[in-house]
Amino acid sequence: MDNYRTRRIISIAVVVIIIGAAIFGLIFVGNLLFFPSGNGTTVSSVSHQSDLLSTSTDRSVLMNVRGPIVADENFHSYQIKISPNARNLTIYNGYLNAVASTESLGNNIPAYNQFVNALDRASFMNANIFTGSANNTAGVCATGFLYTFSILKADKNIKQLWTTSCSTPRGSFGGKLNATMNLFTVQIPDSQNKTSGIWQ
Repeated sequence: MDNYRTRRIISIAVVVIIIGAAIFGLIFVGNLLFFPSGNGTTVSSVSHQSDLLSTSTDRSVLMNVRGPIVADENFHSYQIKISPNARNLTIYNGYLNAVASTESLGNNIPAYNQFVNALDRASFMNANIFTGSANNTAGVCATGFLYTFSILKADKNIKQLWTTSCSTPRGSFGGKLNATMNLFTVQIPDSQNKTSGIWQ
């Protein structure tokens, strides 16, 4: 009797384990099919968060805005780069990034510290997991805008995230876009007026 009961409990346990494994497998396959790489959970990298918050003089944070993909003569983009000792706005014409105008201002470590901490509070380091072709920005959002955010060390990119103004694809950047863009633009007085006119 005891042996029968034991065998029955073991059989039930095995069936439950098999059903659980099958359900897990179906969920896993469903995620791969319907949520391919790049559309997963938003995560925040602790190591890159420390890179963001570093105030070493070789660190900087960059925002690049690419306009709609049009003829070379009508193509425009701009970037705002903030470091502990400088703030720069550069406006480009064409796909070869011919400099149309540039503005350079000084900065200081306390101001930079406030800036990067504000970026951190705007979830700047939240990122979707994008790999391979899913992280390729060439040609994305052809009729809208591509926003790229980078953390640099000695002018070398150590972290880059992106998003777009189009409904799809949204990109790897998982932070608060409007808040992040505003934090960059207010670092350069009157930059919004200087940049908004380039696509008119």
